[in-house]
Amino acid sequence: MNRRTLMKIAGSALVASGASFVGALRDPSRDSISLDWNFEGGSLAKVERTGETSFRCHLQGQVDQDGRNHQASWYYFRVHGAKGRTFSFTMVDLAGEYNYRPNSGAITGDTLPFYSSNGTRWAPVDEASYDVSGPSLTYKIDMPSDRVWIAHAPPYTLANFKALSEDRVRHPDVTIETIGRSVEGRDIPLVTITDHVKTDKNKKVLWLMFRQHAWESGSSWTGEGLMRFVSSADPVARQIRSEAIVKVLPLCDPDGVFHGTVRFNRYGFDLNRNWDVVDPVKMPEITAERKAMADWMKAGKPVDFFLTLHNDEYNEYIDGPPDPRWSALLQKVCSSWSTGTTFAPTQPPALTAVTTTEGKAGRMSVVQGLSHDFGLPAFEVEMRIVKHPKLGRRPNIRDRQLAGRELIQAIWKSV
Repeated sequence: MNRRTLMKIAGSALVASGASFVGALRDPSRDSISLDWNFEGGSLAKVERTGETSFRCHLQGQVDQDGRNHQASWYYFRVHGAKGRTFSFTMVDLAGEYNYRPNSGAITGDTLPFYSSNGTRWAPVDEASYDVSGPSLTYKIDMPSDRVWIAHAPPYTLANFKALSEDRVRHPDVTIETIGRSVEGRDIPLVTITDHVKTDKNKKVLWLMFRQHAWESGSSWTGEGLMRFVSSADPVARQIRSEAIVKVLPLCDPDGVFHGTVRFNRYGFDLNRNWDVVDPVKMPEITAERKAMADWMKAGKPVDFFLTLHNDEYNEYIDGPPDPRWSALLQKVCSSWSTGTTFAPTQPPALTAVTTTEGKAGRMSVVQGLSHDFGLPAFEVEMRIVKHPKLGRRPNIRDRQLAGRELIQAIWKSV
């Protein structure tokens, strides 16, 4: 099911090689420039060379199980032979469909990419031209090194989580387990953080979920920041561990993260819909996550708060299903988090139906599903990727990690 394509320069176009997980192919008879996306999280459909250092990049996108709701919200590729040159890239095939309604796509003149000379430290592209008629996005980068990575947002891969796991698993208050497998057999992890010396009796239980949609890499950076803080030596973190059990589902679509897809699993199912459907074969990710929570509650253990965190282009808010029991809690969390530097709601907190069912099975979000099935105080957060009013810039990795630190403290103070 690996659909990646490696391209090589041949004449004026880049021609598909059909290769997978091999080195970049070049045409030494012309020059040393090449592009590829044949690595974890990499994604493009094809590339055309339109000039000496200019390229038209076609997005791969993704559709759901019915061939609908086309999403083109992610690209991630690498340029070789780049140092000392200015490259121009035009991103095309951006238009899509969301909730069965066509739109011009998520990539606009406000959602410019980031680039990196080592795949670790990422800098923003600050200028671009956006053609609404295409639509298309064109930007230039003065290449700082011979090899440069370019992505819609700073990527967070399975390798990033592996590094976090290997670092944190040595902590006595951190437990990492596998609760199931994805369609392609990748682990679905559950991280538990609490002071195991203190009895669990009377501890608040906080469940958090990240990366239901593969393109939302900022969600994972926020989750990592949260987990690093809660397991740190900070006095507040120590108090949280002594008073709460923090359970984190950090990678809900590991296949999508690996393949660089957008928002559907390998069978085309949206993992933040379909919480009113039980299908362990085509949606093993949802099955594993729901079972982990159900088993917890069947054992007589409480869930005092649940939150799933997402990224959005322009919007930033927290809401939940229309259950008045949770209104005061929602208001407290939003108010507390808003006093920090990373959360600036574009709308007031509200108890609304986060995802309309539209009379169709498979349209219920995780928040709706958990509220409907278990009566839980379940909420959803969207965090913008465009310029942030408090930061004065588009959020970077450090900002996302700080958001996780601020978020868990806001929840802990409010529950």
